[in-house]
Amino acid sequence: MKNQGAVVVSVIIGILFILVGVEYFTHAANALPHFFLGYDATMTAKHTKHGIAAILLGLLCFVYAWFQSGPKKPAVSAE
Repeated sequence: MKNQGAVVVSVIIGILFILVGVEYFTHAANALPHFFLGYDATMTAKHTKHGIAAILLGLLCFVYAWFQSGPKKPAVSAE
């Protein structure tokens, strides 16, 4: 494994982003936690675009972890 720390961190962040995306899909803007982007106490609509963006960021973190966990390429010598 190239960088095990980066893989673990990116998987954890990816899981968190996907959970945030699910939160955006399932709760209206007035029911979101106050620290979420798009929180509005007077709005009852759901933030679908924020949910899509959060899930895509989570998937990108998983792709990064996948590429970081691949085998190392052997060093090429210039002969």
